[in-house]
Amino acid sequence: MLEYRRIRPASVIGPLGEELTLDNLPPPETTRWVSRRKAQVVAAVEGGLLTPEEACARYRMDLEELANWQRLFDRVGVPGLRTTRIQHYRERFPEEYLSS
Repeated sequence: MLEYRRIRPASVIGPLGEELTLDNLPPPETTRWVSRRKAQVVAAVEGGLLTPEEACARYRMDLEELANWQRLFDRVGVPGLRTTRIQHYRERFPEEYLSS
């Protein structure tokens, strides 16, 4: 019997139109998370380059944090991932922060 496995793409298009591969994603030891790097991780997950679980293990975060990045990126784009704007977005989209 054939097993159905999801085929992982070799690359996906990043948030700024760049080609993302496993080799040019932010390194696992990243500690300074600028909005561009967060957006690259979101694009890698949404494009199937990484599963959410792989991304969380690679970057030592929980699924809730990744989901928050995805929501903000979907709503506002790369600028939404700036940590200096979190209070602004909490006021703009309060339903997403009720459980935070």
